[in-house]
Amino acid sequence: MTSTLRKHLATAIGVAVLLAAEAGTAIARPAGPSPVEQLGQDVAAIHALGVSGVQARVMGPDGRQSVATSGTADLTTGRPVSSGGYFRMASTSKTLVATVVLQLEAEGRLSLDDTVERWLPEVVRGNGNDGTRISVRQLLQHTSGIRDDLPGYTTPKEYYQQRHDVYEPKQLVDLAMAHEPEDFLPGEGWAYSNTGYVLLGMIIQKATGHPAHHEIENRILRPLGLDQTRWMGTSPTLPRPRSQAYQLFGPGSRVDVTDQVPVDYENLSWVTTTRDENRILRALLDGRLLPARQLAKMKQTVPVSAEVQKLWPDGRYGLGLVERPLSCGGTYWGHEGGDGGYITLNGVTDDGRRSAVISMSEARGDTPQHVMEQENAAGALIDHALCAGGRPRTR
Repeated sequence: MTSTLRKHLATAIGVAVLLAAEAGTAIARPAGPSPVEQLGQDVAAIHALGVSGVQARVMGPDGRQSVATSGTADLTTGRPVSSGGYFRMASTSKTLVATVVLQLEAEGRLSLDDTVERWLPEVVRGNGNDGTRISVRQLLQHTSGIRDDLPGYTTPKEYYQQRHDVYEPKQLVDLAMAHEPEDFLPGEGWAYSNTGYVLLGMIIQKATGHPAHHEIENRILRPLGLDQTRWMGTSPTLPRPRSQAYQLFGPGSRVDVTDQVPVDYENLSWVTTTRDENRILRALLDGRLLPARQLAKMKQTVPVSAEVQKLWPDGRYGLGLVERPLSCGGTYWGHEGGDGGYITLNGVTDDGRRSAVISMSEARGDTPQHVMEQENAAGALIDHALCAGGRPRTR
């Protein structure tokens, strides 16, 4: 979730139906579109909102995949969207960071109850911030109370001025320390904090001797055989194929913002594909990345703030993982991301058997209404895809 999206948000206040069988028959037919047709319709509906390019991929229990695209990958050339196009993972990478932290806990190399001060002495202090009172668990769950002050652009001019700026993690933390914490004690409230995950990346490096991206590659990507998820560092580009990323700043002000360095490049410079992101989420939820004890801890949730409830109705936050309800009953898990014009929603059922990822290559962040229209349409796609097989099983 980018600072731009949060600023806009702060101002904003088909399950299939079976037909009765004809007399003398025992066959019931589903009403409405098939799951594949529904996916195509949902992708087209998002494009119809004005989003330049959309790609989505659904994976079923047997590993079969359905893909759909709509719109264009380049408004200048009209090039079609690739179903295998790369995009910036953005805050979905928080799930990767959290997974590594929980792996380290399972190995006895750190504790979720460790204080920030234990790992990063004198880093979190000043203006009421106190690293001796904040735990690793609270950083993971956004209950630390640490405020964000990440650099970000809200106009085309700011984008062109800032797009290649590079910030080291300590610089980003220092910006946050210039502010008083949120108006709750650590562990007694919830407020989304990107800075908290900057600190987690620093703690991973302190505990392992390696940058967080190095640990993610060795602990998650290589064991799963994923070669389409890559850390780009301070490179402002993405691999091909890709869709150009656009930001709508207002009427007549749609800017190609593909060329930029993510502000938290240590944690947010990941690019991926819908194929790989599906596989990561499925591997996590079916127990291939964490022992059962750590996965259970990851799924211990708290309510999100009233502000974020607008994005995630009835959503709850675990440790780097969001739980949201399904219209067909039960819940699903995921973590959306938005950065540099790319907006991604995703979800996997509790048993890890059915998953869906949608990547949109335009952020319509000029008004709260546009933000919510895009979010709601993408959320509907995830819900339809995960409910296509009926109510998911729970563990």
